[in-house]
Amino acid sequence: MSWNGKRALVTGASGALGQAMARRLAQGGATVLLHANSRPDAVQALAATIAAEGGQAQCHVFDLRSDEACAQACEKMLTEGPVQIIVNNAGVHDDAVLPGMRAEQWHKVIDVSLNGFFRVTQPLLLPMLRTRWGRILNISSVAALTGNRGQVNYAAAKGALNSATKALSLEVAARGVTVNAIAPGIIASPMADAAFGKALIDQLVPAKRAGTPEEVAALAAFLASDEAAYITGQVISINGGMI
Repeated sequence: MSWNGKRALVTGASGALGQAMARRLAQGGATVLLHANSRPDAVQALAATIAAEGGQAQCHVFDLRSDEACAQACEKMLTEGPVQIIVNNAGVHDDAVLPGMRAEQWHKVIDVSLNGFFRVTQPLLLPMLRTRWGRILNISSVAALTGNRGQVNYAAAKGALNSATKALSLEVAARGVTVNAIAPGIIASPMADAAFGKALIDQLVPAKRAGTPEEVAALAAFLASDEAAYITGQVISINGGMI
């Protein structure tokens, strides 16, 4: 898979999943634009790693909850040309059962995952369409497909992202742009490792293990490739058989 000459934005690139996808795209020749907000040091370290591996990366630190910050960041990205791959990976958890959920918990989770998708995809879309080639990947969750106790906000955000994926795919398919969502299950990361012990994973996952960020990155790389040009408007699960 080769993305030589193409530029790829990965939001939430400071986390394990974002890092794995960014490295995979960089290994294929893409210039990767690494987004972070609260952990700029993590994307700076990732950019250094990608450079050491022979790739190209740039860091863009901004708050996905801010219309102004996103507009300025996207304008800056476009000064060097169109962004033809967008991986909307950024998301946050703020779990609580709904009767005890505070308004700010609801709004924060929706704002990052769903409104953040709009704030970066919308300004980058027309320049992408003019190239007649593009890949938009929205990182969803098994929680959007099955629900999860204590995550009504997160499931709502990711479920809306799935619907947006399908609608946007119809708008841009004729211009060589595909739009797909990836819905991971339990993927190994510091956060997941703290929440899911071996016994619980054995109970929930038929494959009896957590997935790896690299496995999700491999799926993302395929969907971002020329080989996947006829796949669009899909929500593709990667969860070890959970559903």
